[in-house]
This record gives sequence, structure tokens and C-alpha cells, in this order.
Amino acid sequence: MSFRTSRPSHPLILDDVRGAQKMLSGVARMTPMEGSRHLSSLVGAPVHLKCENLQRTGSFKLRGAYVRISGLRPEERAAGVVAASAGNHAQGVALASSLLGVRSTVFMPVGAPLPKVAATREYGADVRLHGHVVDETLAAAEEYARATGAVFIHPFDHPDIIAGQGTVGLEILEQCPEVRTIVVGIGGGGLAAGIAVAVKALRPDVKVIGVQAQAAAAYPPSLQAGRPVVVDTAPTMADGIKVGRPGDVPFAIVEELVDEVRTVSEDALSSALLLCLERAKLVVEPAGASPVAALLSAPETFLGPVVAVLSGGNVDPLVLQRILRHGMSAAGRYLSLRLRLTDRPGALATLLGVLSVVDANVLDVGHVRTDPRLGLTEVEVELHLETKGPEHCREVGAALRDAGYVVIG
Repeated sequence: MSFRTSRPSHPLILDDVRGAQKMLSGVARMTPMEGSRHLSSLVGAPVHLKCENLQRTGSFKLRGAYVRISGLRPEERAAGVVAASAGNHAQGVALASSLLGVRSTVFMPVGAPLPKVAATREYGADVRLHGHVVDETLAAAEEYARATGAVFIHPFDHPDIIAGQGTVGLEILEQCPEVRTIVVGIGGGGLAAGIAVAVKALRPDVKVIGVQAQAAAAYPPSLQAGRPVVVDTAPTMADGIKVGRPGDVPFAIVEELVDEVRTVSEDALSSALLLCLERAKLVVEPAGASPVAALLSAPETFLGPVVAVLSGGNVDPLVLQRILRHGMSAAGRYLSLRLRLTDRPGALATLLGVLSVVDANVLDVGHVRTDPRLGLTEVEVELHLETKGPEHCREVGAALRDAGYVVIG
């Protein structure tokens, strides 16, 4: 087998990733790879999950941060490093800096989840809360770098960062040498680019497919334009891959080496997170579950064996609760509805009796008597039900209609 040894149009080759792997020995874990029977049955070929959610700091970000900071000159290390992040990159930089004895300052948005802020501090960073959106936080970090001489550690747009992330690809080939397709989430593009550099040099036959959230998909229009373009991003639960513009360095690699970039819906993301939790017993953040969302959305389009990279597991418990409820709703296992009753004794008990007959589990009941929309003798009831799937939801609706109830929302 021949490997490419000459420099391509982008600044990375296989030797860069192999060098990063040596540097990370004893620092980053070789994360496990778990088979998924459920996904394998959908795809019709073996599907494996590369569990970077079990990496130190809870994501792949430590790999690139450590390699980048390791490469600093002594005088740069003495000046310290600075980063801007709402979560995973913050923790990766904080731990990497502590391990290397480098002072780190991390700017995080004011609304960053408290567990991520606490973890970043515990890893040794001086955390400064600034701005309400990442752009404001980024500007503050860059200004700090200019004022103090600290080295700004970009989350994805640097060759050393990409080389570190590419070690995930080397591990995949070692753990699953028969792999035919690797599916990986894309934000700025550092992880997908690094994996593609490593994998395509050793196994050019392996397809690398990137996945973005539909609400924040900068790569498809950028690839069409042939250059990184800025897109307006909408709110998405996959905040870890919510990036408005691809990085210049990873874009050049993705454009050359990544076979395809797909997008997935919010429903698919929440369903994927729910599947990881229930079937694989793995806590995965929505961005980390994006490859699984792609597999769920079009399983017949993937050539197996497939490896899906679960890039991170840092999800706020309160956010996780909302996402799981959304996922159950998308899967037809959670049903919310409102209806009006005549306000008389026993009316609510009668309604709950109908639900009991069809075996719908009542999670929550809201009872509103005072509302301008209601008639003098009316009461509105809001129900949250746990169901067994789409067919069961239809059975519940039919039972309510047969009992004379009118669902209003």
C-alpha cells in the first residue's frame, strides 16, 4: 500500500497526525468503540460507535488543544494562552494547559451552562464570563491576547489542532480495520478534517461523511461556493457544531478529502440522543449525536461497516431533560394535548379513566379555570402523556374522540 508523502494543497499530511499521536501518548485516552445492534439492523451492516464522549474532559477537544499548546515556543508558553468557548474547547484548553504547566485564561459567555463553567475552572483555567453570544466572547478573548501577549488557541482553525483531532481517525482504523464509512459531526471542521487526513492517506477507499445541524449548516453553501462563507445560524440544540463560518484551514481539507456533508433536523438530533441513552447507555450531547441522527435519517445510504464518532458528552442536565422530552415526542412516545371539559365534579376523573383504559401514562396535568377564552362552565386541561409509539398516540386520540372530547391543541 502506498501513502502520500508529498505536501498536498492543505498544510497537513499523515506524518503530522502520527506525530500528534505520539505526543498524546499517556495524555488522551484511546476511547472505546461499541457496536450498536439497533443501528446495524437499520443500516444492514455493522455499525460501531467511537466514544469520544468518554474522552478526558468529555470530548475530543483535549487532543487538538494539547498538541497546539505543546508546540508553543518557551516564550509563548511563558505568556500564557487564552481561548473562547461555551464548553468543550474551554475544558480541553484548561486541562491541556494544566498538564503542560501553562497559564490559561478562558472566556465563556455569561449564559454558559454552570457545569461547564465549573469544570473549566476545576481543570485550572482562569474563567472570565463575558458577552451573551460567542462572537462577543471571542472578541473579548482576542482583545485579551492583544493586550497581554497571550497566545490565542483557536478551536479548529490551526494545523496543530487538526492534527491532534486526526488521531481519532488513526484509532478508528486500528480498532475497526474493516471500516468502509466514517460519519462525523462538523462545526468549524477540525475533527472531520483531521480524521480525513489520517484515514484517506491510509485507506482512500473509506468514505468520510460530515454531518451538520440544518439550523447551522455553513459547509454546504461554502463547498458550493468553493470558499468559506458566512451563514446566519438559527437556534439549534447542537450548539457544539453551531458555527457560522468554516475555518480556512479545515475547509481546504474538507473540500479535498471529505466525501459528503449532510444535514440533520432537530427531531433527528433529539431522537439520536435518546437512542444513545436508551440503547447504548451512553450520555451524548446533541452535537456528538449528529452522526447517529444521520444514520437514523437515511440508514440505507451508508456503506458498512460504519463508524459513527460520538464527539462529546458534555450536556447540561436541564438541557438534557428538555431534549429527551423532545426526542420522545419525535419518536411518538410523548404526547402533549389540550382539551376543554365542562366544569363539574368528577369531569377530570372521567377523562383520566379514558386514558387509563388505553394504557396512556399521565406524566403531568394542567388545570385552568380562569381564562378569558373559556366559557362560564368550561375548564381547560393540558395533558402530558407517555405513550408507546405513533400507533399508540393514534389510539389515544381515537379513544378521546369516541368519548366525546374535542382536542384543541
